[in-house]
Amino acid sequence: MIETPYLLFLGDAPDPLAAKVAQGIKDWRPEYAMGQLRLDGCRADMRIPDMTLAEAKEAGVKTVVIGVANRGGVISQTWKKVLVQALEEGFDLASGLHNLLRDEEDLAAVARATGRKLHDVRIPSVKYPIANGLRRTGKRCLAIGTDCSVGKMYTALCMEREMRERGMKATFRSTGQTGILITGDGVPLDAVIADFMAGAIEWLTPDNDSDHWDLIEGQGSLFHVSYSGVTLALIHGGQPDALILCHEPTRPHMRGLPDYKLPTLEALRDLGLELARVANPGCQVVGIAVNTQGLAEDAARSYLAEVEARMGLPATDPYRFGAGKLVDALDAL
Repeated sequence: MIETPYLLFLGDAPDPLAAKVAQGIKDWRPEYAMGQLRLDGCRADMRIPDMTLAEAKEAGVKTVVIGVANRGGVISQTWKKVLVQALEEGFDLASGLHNLLRDEEDLAAVARATGRKLHDVRIPSVKYPIANGLRRTGKRCLAIGTDCSVGKMYTALCMEREMRERGMKATFRSTGQTGILITGDGVPLDAVIADFMAGAIEWLTPDNDSDHWDLIEGQGSLFHVSYSGVTLALIHGGQPDALILCHEPTRPHMRGLPDYKLPTLEALRDLGLELARVANPGCQVVGIAVNTQGLAEDAARSYLAEVEARMGLPATDPYRFGAGKLVDALDAL
């Protein structure tokens, strides 16, 4: 188990999206997020106290969590001095990066010498099966996006919270490093061998009560040439009964791909539904979640109204305005 509370290490994150791991922990487990540690040039801010390692120790922090999710998931050499110092001063380290802490010999050597723990949450801990496509009892909802990092995890978490407040049976199923650090469980899907990805999601969402909803955390995008494979594994392995479309309307291009524009919501609806019905012919698109963080409130509400009218589906920003419309849509199935 990863000891809490955390100091969120933001390093030299070039923008807020690069620190999405830290943002997720701060928003969904604020009691864990005692402070943040930023290096020169960092352009992310969780709006929690900036702390040195000494101040974090005084505040009772147990683990320094790398809160950055950079392209390729690498541990930057510019972070090493702080990470080594953290181990020497008695902190454990936790990371969800592809570049594993345990494979960094300098960090591993200091951890051995100091008796500290290195937690790599992006390592599969289960021998997952190959997907068999058999139908399972219970209900499943999957968020799919026009791009990466548009709010798929937040949508599922907001829906789970709303459903539980209504007394509905619902479970958020984490499929990425941030969700695992928030909930303590899940499948690090993009670290699973490709042949077993869909099977891992079948394993994650087993038979359940007929009125129970698994809310599956989405990853990547069918339209993102870097990460489309993980999205398709979620669609086929999850066999969703319902799809939620997720979108961020202010982006000029796909994240990390300046030559690729975002697809339309209509294109996402049509392609997502066609692929989902391979595994579940009854799948429906039931709503739209829009990340309106970049819009003023009046502009956000106007945009949501336009999307609802155009698409004929309920649309909301579930984190800003609540997930009620999306939960109503699930409840009506």
